Amino acid sequence: MAKQARTLVVGGDSDSRNLLLDTLRADRFLVHAVEKGEAALLALQQEPVDLLFTDSLLSDMNGLTFLEATRNLPEPPGVIFITAYENIDDAVKAVKRGALCYITKPLARDRLLHLTRKALEEIRLRQENEALRRELERRYTYKDLIGKSSRMQEVFQLLESLSGTESNVLVQGKSGTGKELVARAIHSESPRRDRRFVALNCGGLSETLLESELFGHVKGAFTGAISNKPGVFQEADGGTIFLDEIGNMPLPMQVKLLRTIQEGEIKPVGSNQTAKVNVRFVAATNRDLLKAVDDGTFREDLYYRVNVITIALPDLNERTEDIPLLANHFLDWFTKKLRKPVERIGEDAMAPLMDYPWPGNVRELENCIERAVVLCKGPVITAAELPPAVRSISRREGLRLPIGMTLADLEREMILRTLDHCHGNRAGAAKMLGLAERTLYRKLRLYAFAKT
Repeated sequence: MAKQARTLVVGGDSDSRNLLLDTLRADRFLVHAVEKGEAALLALQQEPVDLLFTDSLLSDMNGLTFLEATRNLPEPPGVIFITAYENIDDAVKAVKRGALCYITKPLARDRLLHLTRKALEEIRLRQENEALRRELERRYTYKDLIGKSSRMQEVFQLLESLSGTESNVLVQGKSGTGKELVARAIHSESPRRDRRFVALNCGGLSETLLESELFGHVKGAFTGAISNKPGVFQEADGGTIFLDEIGNMPLPMQVKLLRTIQEGEIKPVGSNQTAKVNVRFVAATNRDLLKAVDDGTFREDLYYRVNVITIALPDLNERTEDIPLLANHFLDWFTKKLRKPVERIGEDAMAPLMDYPWPGNVRELENCIERAVVLCKGPVITAAELPPAVRSISRREGLRLPIGMTLADLEREMILRTLDHCHGNRAGAAKMLGLAERTLYRKLRLYAFAKT
């Protein structure tokens, strides 16, 4: 990059500006100069540069104000801040706000070239890291779903196997795990992709309102029904309907839903006429529907109608290796949406993100990153921008081991913890520990963990 780096020099006294131009051109940089901040911003919008030198005092604006403005450009350059020694406080503030480094006057050629090459190397590394991050995100993304963990890769493989099919699907997972995203991915890869996808959350709706939302109503069917209204089944005709929280549906509505799925017809509220509909049916729940069947709160015949194929989404704390990937994805999204020049998540912030149990799953992580971007004052998110609950809870505290513990005791403890994490699934625990299943079984017998 150094031999062909595009550079811009802004402001400064004529001696410093000429020294910069002569030194950089002699080292084969592509460089030009402007005196005022506004002219520099206009030039940067028309032709971005890799590296920018700016004086702390410009003729038309403060150097810190100019630096802030450059961070909002579509392609912000790396910045080296130039200042007189008496203005060193401004230089420190500039670095905190995103400048790569600062240099004090009078400028020395050797020092100038050293800082320039160092800054360009840092820019190159950032660009490589960003390209790698985007490649990883592309590789581990299925539609709008993101994950490199084995659990999510299994979900992606199952979704790919559903491509081109029209079977009914039940998506199981806790709140915030991405059930609607899965439903949309199913629709987008189906023969119905060119028709509508319509979603309805069944939770919290009264039986009367839910029936109207599902099947529509005719004018005068009830107080307030001033006109005919189609339901979501009619809106989704030819496409896909997604019913979330189906486990909360009242039993009388389950009977009517079952008839619609079996017969492909609906009867609007207040009407004696039926209408044919043709939809792909995707349902979701955070409840154990088999237990609900046993309890008598969910119809067994409906369960087998909606549960032709099951997709189980893991909790976020069951796929912690996906947290950095998701966090950086949300960072990229919110920096663009909020137009904030935040470049990365610092290590002191990523550690508690990895430790926190995330009861709200991916949705909670998304809200956390949005909050951090809003509060962040510089280019790097620190732990201070995270919610107090995330900062204060660390699962790693439970991993402290007493001095003198033997390696055998440590191995036993790790196997116990991993088995507990995998809910007793030995095959899953072996995979997570990087052991062959036979090796894990041998160690189980050795440590007498369980009956074998």
